[in-house]
Amino acid sequence: MSKIVIIIESILLVLLSAALVWALVLRPGRGEEAVPAVLQPESLQEPPTEGGRDYYALSGERIIMQDPVLGEIWLPVLADVPACARDVSDLTLRNGMQFYLEDGSVTSHFGVDVSSHQEEIDWETVKAAGVEFAMIRAGFRGYGSGELVADPWFDRNVKGAQAAGIDVGVYFYSQALTPEEAVEEAQMTLALIGDYDITYPVVYDWETVSGEAARTDNMSIDALTACCKAFCETIREAGFTPMLYQNMRTSLLKLERAELTEYDFWLAEYHDEPLYYYDYQIWQYASDGRVPGITGEVDVNIAFTDYSKEKQQ
Repeated sequence: MSKIVIIIESILLVLLSAALVWALVLRPGRGEEAVPAVLQPESLQEPPTEGGRDYYALSGERIIMQDPVLGEIWLPVLADVPACARDVSDLTLRNGMQFYLEDGSVTSHFGVDVSSHQEEIDWETVKAAGVEFAMIRAGFRGYGSGELVADPWFDRNVKGAQAAGIDVGVYFYSQALTPEEAVEEAQMTLALIGDYDITYPVVYDWETVSGEAARTDNMSIDALTACCKAFCETIREAGFTPMLYQNMRTSLLKLERAELTEYDFWLAEYHDEPLYYYDYQIWQYASDGRVPGITGEVDVNIAFTDYSKEKQQ
């Protein structure tokens, strides 16, 4: 008799456990529908919307990326953002310098970007090494203090580069949290430019800070996009060409790219051939370049647009 009781109790225990699992894990929440574990392809054909904003803007293609945690991941292609039309197979590397060829002729322009980190630069030697343009840091906002600081070598670098016959663009390293702060950074940049003949773009440089806490660590996509717009519009209203600087990952994951297509783009991606899907006008292809006249390593770039000619028109 006791064996029967034990069996019955065991059966009841199993049933109660199953009911508990159903109630807590498997059963959909109140007022919710069960969500499929795998997003079916047909569900991407009609983008779901919330507040009038599309979650997906598909053109039938995917951007494949490698994530350090998840491995291979993908993003839908944004139909409203122009794709890169260049054939990367037309890039060629000679003596550490990238060139872009069209019909066998070089159509790109070689450049460096510098700041106070490079200290004294022999710009005449840099020019003789084949450098056509230099992107020079005007200033930065402290990622901890939030203080605006002018690059102490800015004036010397601009004067030296221009005296050597090198075209100059400038960039500001931002840690703005609001559009108002981004406008402050743009106004400071414009004040530093002064009467210099800036022939290349004026750039909003936003980057993540690794290894230390930064005031922009948890910045939202909408806030960053708004800061980009505020800086670039202030620069454009002053008569200069605005540009955004981002690496491939932050561009794809931290910006509303469809809202920023009217601004030129400077891509930082360190590969023999860029993998970035969308269009860009300057490519920073290495941070460990060596250029005569500059001590140590320096960022090296090629521009696919001759901004000096555009400004003359």
